[in-house]
Amino acid sequence: MSIWVPVHIFKNPCFIFGRRSRFTCRLDPRLHIHGFVDSFAIKRLVSFTTVPFHQIQACKPGDDTVMSANVNYGGKQVVSVTPQLYSYALSNVREPEILRELREETATMQGSQMQVSPDQAQLLAMLVQVQGAKRCIEVGIFTGYSSLAVALVLPEHGHLVACERDEKSIEVAKRYYVRAGVSSKVDVRHDIAANTLRSMIQNGEGCSYDFAFIDADKKMYQEYFELLLKLVKVGGVIVVDNVLWHGRVADPLANDAKTVSIRSFNRTLFEDSRVDISMVPIGDGMTICRKRQLFSP
Repeated sequence: MSIWVPVHIFKNPCFIFGRRSRFTCRLDPRLHIHGFVDSFAIKRLVSFTTVPFHQIQACKPGDDTVMSANVNYGGKQVVSVTPQLYSYALSNVREPEILRELREETATMQGSQMQVSPDQAQLLAMLVQVQGAKRCIEVGIFTGYSSLAVALVLPEHGHLVACERDEKSIEVAKRYYVRAGVSSKVDVRHDIAANTLRSMIQNGEGCSYDFAFIDADKKMYQEYFELLLKLVKVGGVIVVDNVLWHGRVADPLANDAKTVSIRSFNRTLFEDSRVDISMVPIGDGMTICRKRQLFSP
């Protein structure tokens, strides 16, 4: 069975069953999803295969939760994120004005979908604060939304290495770093990220960073992760974005290069004893990794 998701609404839309056309999507009458009408306009479609319908059931008509029939999950109720519910979640994000302005400017640019969501940026900033992190790395900053969120919570003498290869994106990011008064904390590296990370290792910076975030070329995730694992200290955190990849990682029929790469990376990470992991279904999916094993950088 295929399900069709209007991904332009937000990064984690709820499951919608039924026929597709170019412009509309009909809800399957078996699902009771609060807040939806019979059909609605869509701009882009993503197809993927889900578990058979009988394995998922609505808790109550009009309820926003679904219950797994798999006994391994203990019948745990899981919230189905509708546009209404996601809007409520976003209304509880404390987004600084400077970040809001950057987000809105980025939304007018080509490739704006690469920007992390406000709730993702808030989580990244929270992780940095909880850690008391002082030295951070970001691989793929785009226009700087997530890196600015991190820089804003770093201490006065904090340091963030921001890796980005697109010059136009860097120009936007730098402008907002200056406006926010954090440019002294951010060291922008305009180069291929892997080259920058290797250079940092060669310069003796191994095991000296507290936090890293990967949001760049998906086919390079494994290489980025291995390099960052050498740069992050024991107890340090590496966060990886897009691990759910618009739901395509769960579709056995999706075999494009990026999907296959992320799926393979997720499996490798799951089996990696050097880190503790938690895959979080926020935005397009993020995996939080904590380095736990000493090894030679």
